[in-house]
Amino acid sequence: MKAYVFPGQGAQFTGMGKDLYETSPLAKEMFEKANEILGFRITDIMFEGTAEELKETKVTQPAVFLHSVILAKTLDIQPDMVAGHSLGEFSALVANGALSFEDGLKLVSQRAMAMQKACEITPSTMAAVLNLDDKIVEDICASIDGVVVAANYNCPGQLVISGEYKAVEAACEKLKEAGAKRALILPVGGAFHSPMMEPAREELAAAIEATTFNTPSCPVYQNVTASAVSDAAEIKKNLIIQLTAPVRWTQSVQQMIQDGATSFTEVGPGKVLVGLINKIDKEAQTISASLN
Repeated sequence: MKAYVFPGQGAQFTGMGKDLYETSPLAKEMFEKANEILGFRITDIMFEGTAEELKETKVTQPAVFLHSVILAKTLDIQPDMVAGHSLGEFSALVANGALSFEDGLKLVSQRAMAMQKACEITPSTMAAVLNLDDKIVEDICASIDGVVVAANYNCPGQLVISGEYKAVEAACEKLKEAGAKRALILPVGGAFHSPMMEPAREELAAAIEATTFNTPSCPVYQNVTASAVSDAAEIKKNLIIQLTAPVRWTQSVQQMIQDGATSFTEVGPGKVLVGLINKIDKEAQTISASLN
C-alpha cells in the first residue's frame, strides 16, 4: 500500500515551485489561482524572495502547502493512505479529496495569520530534545513551573517541546541534566502545538466549522490521533484540536506500517519526513517526490 506524506513549516527554500510553474501548465494555473486567493503574489516570494521573506508565517505556511499540493496534482498521485506533519495535514486532506484546493489554501492562510497573532501575545518558543526517552521528557516538562509540553514526537530520540520562553529554558536545563544529548531552543516564532496556541485554535475553529469537508478517497492518519480517519466530521474535529495538541508523527508512521503501508512518498519541499521515517523504521521504503 502506498502512503503519501506531506511536510510542514520549515521545509521551505528560495526557488521552491519555480520549475513546476515553468514546466507544467496545470501548476502555473494553480499558482496563479493561489495568488488571486491570497491577494498577493506569493509566487514572487517563493521563486525569487529571500530566506527572511520566506520565513514570515503568512508566507511560509501557504508556500509549503502550495508546493506540496500542486506537486501532488501534477504527479496525479493515487494514495492508499495519507498523513501530514502539522501544516502538512492540510496538504494531505487536499490530496485525498477531503478538502478542495481553494478551501485548503484559505484555511492555511487563516491558520498562519491566527498563529502569528497568538505568537505575539506571550514570549514563547520551542526546543529540540535529542536522545532521551519520551516519558522522561514528558515528566520533566510536567515538573516545570509555567507552560511547557511535548509538542512534536518526530522519531525515537527526537522530541520537540513547546511553551512559555522561560519554562522552555528551564526544561532544557533539566533535560540536559537528565542526559539529553541536546536540548536546543529553535529559531521559531512561538510555541506551536501547545496551550499557547489556544487563541489561534479558537479563531481557526470557526473557519474550519464553516468549511465543507468531503468524504476522503483514502484514510488520513491525523496528528492528534495517530490513527486512520475517514469520517469528514471527525477529520474536522481533529483538525481543530491539532493547533494545541502534539504532533504524534512517530506513532502515525508506526500505525501506517502496521496497517499495511509498504512505501512512503514525501510530496513537497525537502526530505525531512523521509529522514524521520527512516529513523522510525529502518526497513521502510521511502521516496522523495521533491522537485524545485
